[in-house]
Amino acid sequence: MKFSVFTASTPEWTPEQAVRILAQQGWEGVEWRIVDQQPADEPGFWSGNRATWPLSGLEGALAEIAAVTRSAGLEISGIGGYVRCDDHENVDRMLAATAALGARQVRVLMPRTDEGEYRDLFAAARRDLERVSATASSLGVKALVELHHETITSSASAAFRLVEGLDPATVGVIHDLGNLVIEGWERTLSAFELLGPYLAHVHVKNVAWVPGGPEADGTVRWRHEWAPLREGVGDLDEYFRALREFGYDGWVTSEDFSTVLPLEERTRDNLGYLRAVEERTRIAVTA
Repeated sequence: MKFSVFTASTPEWTPEQAVRILAQQGWEGVEWRIVDQQPADEPGFWSGNRATWPLSGLEGALAEIAAVTRSAGLEISGIGGYVRCDDHENVDRMLAATAALGARQVRVLMPRTDEGEYRDLFAAARRDLERVSATASSLGVKALVELHHETITSSASAAFRLVEGLDPATVGVIHDLGNLVIEGWERTLSAFELLGPYLAHVHVKNVAWVPGGPEADGTVRWRHEWAPLREGVGDLDEYFRALREFGYDGWVTSEDFSTVLPLEERTRDNLGYLRAVEERTRIAVTA
C-alpha cells in the first residue's frame, strides 16, 4: 500500500508547503482538492482552504499543479473533485484534467438523498455514470464514486448496485472508513468482496459519536464529531486486516478532519500510525 493525504485536510498550507512538508514526513502522494470555494478570514477545511486549486481556470493551472507535485517527488494519488455526475460539462473537464496530470482517477459526486425521490435520483445517476464511463474510457482514466453519508451511495451495497455492469477500468468506488461510521456501515471484508474490482481507492479518517445534553423529557440525541485516527469508532486494525485479506494494495489516503493536534504534528503522527497498523496487520494475516 501507498499513503497519501487529501488536501481538504491541510487547509493551513499552500500547495507548495503541503507537498514539501508531506514529502519530508515520508508520505508518497497527495490527493489534490479542486473546487471553487468560498473565501474565509481564516483557513478552514471547506472554505478558505489554501491547499485547494480552483475549478475556475483549472486548465491554465495544470502545468503548475504538475510542477508543484513533481518538485517534491510525490505522486498524485487521485483528484478530489466536487463536480456532481449530472454536471456533464465540468465532469468532462475534470476527467480531461486528470488525464493531463497523469493522475489516473478522480472523484465524481453523487446526489444527496434529500434532493428528490431516491429511485429517481438513483436512476438518473446511473445514466450519468454510463456517460462518465464512456468519457473516462476515451481518456484512459477512472471516475470514482465515494461511499458518503447522506448521498445515494452511503454503503458499499448501494454503490455496487449503481456501478454494476460498468467497466471497472473506467468507474470505481472509494471506500471511506469515517463516512461509514456515520452511515452505511457493513462488515468491512464483506463490503470489499462485494465491490470486487470496483474497489479502487481508500480514504481513512475517524469519527466519534457523542451524546448531547438530555432534553426536558430525558431524551439524549447523539451527534458525530471528527476524531483522531486512534480515537474514533472505526477500528483501523480491523480495517487494514480486511484490506490485506482482500488483497488491496493501492492508495490509502488520509483526510483527518480532527483538530486535537496541530496540522504538521497531525499529519506526521497519522503516517506513523498508519504504517504501524499496516505492519502489524500484515504480520497477523501472514502468520
